[in-house]
Amino acid sequence: MGRAFEFRKARKFKRWGQMAKTFTKIGKDIVIAVKAGGADPTGNSRLRAIIQNAKAVNMPKDNVERAIKRAISKDQEDYKEIVYEGYALHGIAILVETTTDNINRTVANIRSSFTKCGGSLGTQGMLDFIFTRKSAFKIASKPEIDLEELEFELIDLGGDEVFLDTETNQINIYGEFTAFGAIQKYLEEKGYELLGADFERIPNETKELTDEQVADVEKLIERLEEDDDVQNVYHNMG
Repeated sequence: MGRAFEFRKARKFKRWGQMAKTFTKIGKDIVIAVKAGGADPTGNSRLRAIIQNAKAVNMPKDNVERAIKRAISKDQEDYKEIVYEGYALHGIAILVETTTDNINRTVANIRSSFTKCGGSLGTQGMLDFIFTRKSAFKIASKPEIDLEELEFELIDLGGDEVFLDTETNQINIYGEFTAFGAIQKYLEEKGYELLGADFERIPNETKELTDEQVADVEKLIERLEEDDDVQNVYHNMG
């Protein structure tokens, strides 16, 4: 159980608590994936993975199909994926992934959130030394799966961590950012039950805070996550 597991276990705030917010996020992911690789999941591995994510959160099939149709419509504006970086109170690094059709609106809202919660918005790339971007997969745990053997098989493909999350009884797999396609292909071809596939930013080390300090940082995180343009918020709080 490596640092990725510890990081995920250490998060004390609720992510994507509202189902509508989750569906909106996945809908945007679908639009971006379709515009980049086409509307056929068979030939678009990223779209295939996102559709699997939609199933995992019980997103209705109609919602998925509407998002695909919207993506191929001439009326659909292109979304821009922009990352904002800054610091919350107590020196906690905050990285915000956004998907937007109005950059001016998004940056104004993100800056306002940082300012009102005592933080400061910085420049792109300033947190590169703090976070490492990883491919992340979840598969169903079954008695016949040997974790050590699976990890060994994935090493050559760019995988670097395989472990069982005992709370969810799911197997989590982490690999290099560039290995997403290769790992996804391997898992699909070997018949593993893929429950989720995405990218995550893992802090190289975390910073411990008191309960009061954690509450200060959570105010900013929660405010950011309420923004419709925000897809993910990452931090290095232990």
